[in-house]
Amino acid sequence: MARKIGSRYTANQILGRGSAGTVWLGEGPDGPVAIKLLREDLASDQELVGRFVQERTALLGLEHPNVVSVRDLVVDGNDLALVMDLVRGTDLRTRLERERRLAPEAAVAIVADVADGLAAAHAAGVVHRDVKPENVLLDMQGPLGPGGAHPALLTDFGVAKLIDSPKRTRATKIIGTPDYLAPEIVEGLPPRAAVDIYALATVLYELLAGFTPFGGGHPGAVLRRHVTETVVPLPGIPDELWQLIVQCLAKAPASRLRASELAARLRELLPMLTGMPPLDVDEPDDTDPAQEPREELPERTPAPGGDGAPRRGAVPLVPGARPDSNRDTHTSMRVPAPDELAGGAHGTARAPRTPGAPRPGSARNRAAARRRRITLSVAGLVLVAAVGAGAWWATSGDAPASEPQDTRHSAPSTP
Repeated sequence: MARKIGSRYTANQILGRGSAGTVWLGEGPDGPVAIKLLREDLASDQELVGRFVQERTALLGLEHPNVVSVRDLVVDGNDLALVMDLVRGTDLRTRLERERRLAPEAAVAIVADVADGLAAAHAAGVVHRDVKPENVLLDMQGPLGPGGAHPALLTDFGVAKLIDSPKRTRATKIIGTPDYLAPEIVEGLPPRAAVDIYALATVLYELLAGFTPFGGGHPGAVLRRHVTETVVPLPGIPDELWQLIVQCLAKAPASRLRASELAARLRELLPMLTGMPPLDVDEPDDTDPAQEPREELPERTPAPGGDGAPRRGAVPLVPGARPDSNRDTHTSMRVPAPDELAGGAHGTARAPRTPGAPRPGSARNRAAARRRRITLSVAGLVLVAAVGAGAWWATSGDAPASEPQDTRHSAPSTP
């Protein structure tokens, strides 16, 4: 059902639902647009509406081929909406769910496009704060790039900042998608441009591996890994690409590249990636040693029309894309205390497991552990029985009746 958005726009069809609101296919004075209508509870927050208006100039002034431009901001009664360019294609999450992982050349080309968009935003003083595959759109009508990659555009600039108001998130709260949060955000520091570089490097790792470097399990465990653990190497990619990923996933923000540097370095690596197939790695276990076994954790909602495997929800902004799986990827959590961040496993993050090996915490893993315990118990009983038999033999009638007297310290006898 169509609805009016302000005096100039009409929302005709829902394209998707995200944690911040609903995306509509709309019509404006200059043709089709995408309209992100924020949730009613956000629209009723007068402080947020004020921040929304204050950000108007910065958001409307961000123009770049790899950024989905915001055309207008609408504040009308209970409606709070961003009117954006309509990108005809799909989002990166949808492609990743379909293909599981991308060939290195295509993955690097897509991430280089996004880095170019971030470079323009950072130069304008805008930090995205929620870089993830759901917020990367692939323009199916644009020219194909290296590896057959469609042009990539970053969307939803400013949404995280608008929602993350002092009233809504006190100093003891953090907002973001756990898998992509930089360590400094977990530790409660203000987000700078470097947080977008960390998140984008996480996206690149995910495109290559099929999983994020620190994801899996309870969100609290994911946050701890960002702070305490190191990233697991990916086999089969050039060392130059791996070192670039490691540098951009550095715990210290100052050690990471700037967005323009990252884009240039990635494009320099494209020739050596030509023709490389997707990596052949198995997914790591999804559990944290300090958490309950995976079977006892709540199941994630499968994506509609999928194969039943747990999927992350997508927030499509384009016609023809299916709605997301209602998974709220934008999470508000308490900032962990230093002792909590120091707890748990240290060292290397979840290593990709050997194909066919049981996952730690799985039913197969627990069954194998039980078999090992039973084997050890039986071996212990056999050992005890053997020791007992030896003792019985030593005290039985078959043993010598007496032992010679030890006279080494006896006194001389008297006549």
